[in-house]
Amino acid sequence: MLPYSTQFIEEDDIAAVVEVLRSSHLTQGSKVEEFEEAIAEYVGARYCVTFNSATSALLGAYAVAELKENDEIITTPISFVATSNMAVALGAKPIFCDVKMDGNIDENLIESLITSRTRAIVPVDFAGKPVAIETIKTIAKKHNLLVIEDASHALGSDINHRKIGSFSDMTVFSFHAIKPITTGEGGAIVTNNEEFASRLRLFRSHGIIKKHLWNSDMVSLGHNYRLTEFAAALGLSQLHKLDRFINIREHIARYYDEKFDKHPLFSTITIPNNEQSGRHLYPLLLNPELHCVKEEIFEELQSRALGVQVHYKPIYKNSFYKERFGEIRLMTTEHFYRSELSIPCHQKMSMEDAKVVVDTVLEVIEKYSYRGCSF
Repeated sequence: MLPYSTQFIEEDDIAAVVEVLRSSHLTQGSKVEEFEEAIAEYVGARYCVTFNSATSALLGAYAVAELKENDEIITTPISFVATSNMAVALGAKPIFCDVKMDGNIDENLIESLITSRTRAIVPVDFAGKPVAIETIKTIAKKHNLLVIEDASHALGSDINHRKIGSFSDMTVFSFHAIKPITTGEGGAIVTNNEEFASRLRLFRSHGIIKKHLWNSDMVSLGHNYRLTEFAAALGLSQLHKLDRFINIREHIARYYDEKFDKHPLFSTITIPNNEQSGRHLYPLLLNPELHCVKEEIFEELQSRALGVQVHYKPIYKNSFYKERFGEIRLMTTEHFYRSELSIPCHQKMSMEDAKVVVDTVLEVIEKYSYRGCSF
């Protein structure tokens, strides 16, 4: 099975982990700090604080933003549930904004959703394509709101050669196994705000500060969300390869763009010339006449060893959200969900793999076109 995304671990990555396993510190050593400094330098931020997952990083970001009971965040329903779950965990309410047909939040609809309870705007760079971050920042500044960017898909993405991670008040990255670089599980927050960085470090490590010798002091409530030393060593080794990995993904994506251009049964998402996507995903958008056979297309592609996936079921369609917040329907979100199908695109693939993907996708989709929906 050729997955839609996967880790690519090389011998030097293994050697980096083994070196730490043979060292004196498996946690709370120097590798985490080294990894943090490298991430901050790569994205152009002053501070980086790593976590054991992007989910705990999101919780940390919301906590230091002082999100509390009955506060609201404006976010997208086209994301993994963690984006909104961690706000709900603090008693806050996610206000879902409709998206555009690139999967990103529709920045033109955000301002109409702002209330006296709104504390932050939380956009997601879907598939690695940057959101309209400057417009979102302008709206946030006008209403005195924070921008907490969930860039779990977007490490290495940029706008006008400026990296994602250098724009928002806080930006969250993921190092899950299927992301362009991995620490197994893991995440990070980058920020230019020294106070946020200090409070994030407390939040991830029991709220404790070291004083003198054995003496320490717990100054705030915290958790154990620390990244291990061997995970950081793997991440640091992988980070040195990130540009190479993204170049491979980009090469495959451009090949797909060429082969799928102007296809009558589906479309692709265009990346503007002044932007770079980290290409975490390569989404196809099926035309409406194929929506009713999407499950069959999905199953047949899987049976032909293409590990396709759908990103994402809108968060508000989950039972938990229906029960807690009621029924919600957003027109473009619904259409995007019915249309979207992610196909393999990652650094472990060869161009021969990409050719097989193209040939298989075209054959299967065209096979089902005659059975499409009738309107």
